[in-house]
Amino acid sequence: MVRMSLRKIIHIDMDAFYASVEQRDNPELRGKPVAVGGSSERGVVAAASYEARKYGVRSAMPSKIAKRKCPDLIFVNHRFDVYKAVSKTIRDIFHNYTDLVEPLSLDEAYLDVTQNKIGLNSATLIARKIKEDILRETELTASAGISTNKFLAKVASDINKPNGLTLIPPEKTQTFIDALAIERFHGIGKVTAKKMNDLGIFTGKDLKEWRERDLIKTFGKVGKFYFQIANGNDDRPVNPDRIRKSLSIENTFENDIETAELMMVELEKLAELLEERIRRSGSYGKTLTLKVKFSDFKQITRSNTISEIIEKSDQIIELLPELVSNIDVKSNHIRLLGLGVSNLIGEAKPNNSGQLTLEF
Repeated sequence: MVRMSLRKIIHIDMDAFYASVEQRDNPELRGKPVAVGGSSERGVVAAASYEARKYGVRSAMPSKIAKRKCPDLIFVNHRFDVYKAVSKTIRDIFHNYTDLVEPLSLDEAYLDVTQNKIGLNSATLIARKIKEDILRETELTASAGISTNKFLAKVASDINKPNGLTLIPPEKTQTFIDALAIERFHGIGKVTAKKMNDLGIFTGKDLKEWRERDLIKTFGKVGKFYFQIANGNDDRPVNPDRIRKSLSIENTFENDIETAELMMVELEKLAELLEERIRRSGSYGKTLTLKVKFSDFKQITRSNTISEIIEKSDQIIELLPELVSNIDVKSNHIRLLGLGVSNLIGEAKPNNSGQLTLEF
């Protein structure tokens, strides 16, 4: 039986956004493997075109590895001002249909269209219209996922990329989840997926067989979330007033870091990625936090607050020596490093809410 509180959620995700903008604006790049980011030894890929992804090039990959995978890879410098302008056009399109828009970054957002401005009953038709509007206004394609909650809509938008449109209707949600590989669950990363595989959890059906208390015991507080999504439950609202408290990036290493020099190399890579995340979010902070997890699973955090906003990787790198001082890597090797900024400066958006039960 379909619940009367049924919601209609769309997740829109632009296809290879940065790289697609560069290919749009430079015809010579079309059909070629393109990476947005620096090509230096310390460079990191911010985005890769679909032509580059065929070679295994991915965002957050060190540029030297990307070049090794794809010798013909073309690197272009990022133009965040252009990306932000395109993103504003896209968000204006969203608001033509609903004010319940929750941006996650410049290139993706959740929309609640249970009630919408054009009085259309079908969320699928609304998603199709939004995709058409985006293509007409920006010459770029987007993929859309439609379902009853944010988790399912997010997963759905990734299924038929690029230029995809995927509906997971209410009556098929549990069947879909049961068959979904655990690696495809949004919110379950590679490290957790491997741990689950080691425990015999390979699909949503396997995850659903675990009791909530056992998941919490095994995975901590996030185990409650795993239990909920395995059963198709996600009551998180689409929140246009969501204020991000921090921005962070971290990496768990396959092999522990054993030297201070290697620790700094990895932190500089994270600084590049954090700068990109800061730019995508449009929020800037004044506090930098270092997170270190050692091989014995002991964890420490260190923070430094400065007077100006932190927005560049060079600023982050300058603050690192003070944060890493007295960390004895040789005595206790490192399995995870993370960097984050907090005390963010950002803008909230107006809120309107409401729900009706409508067809999909």
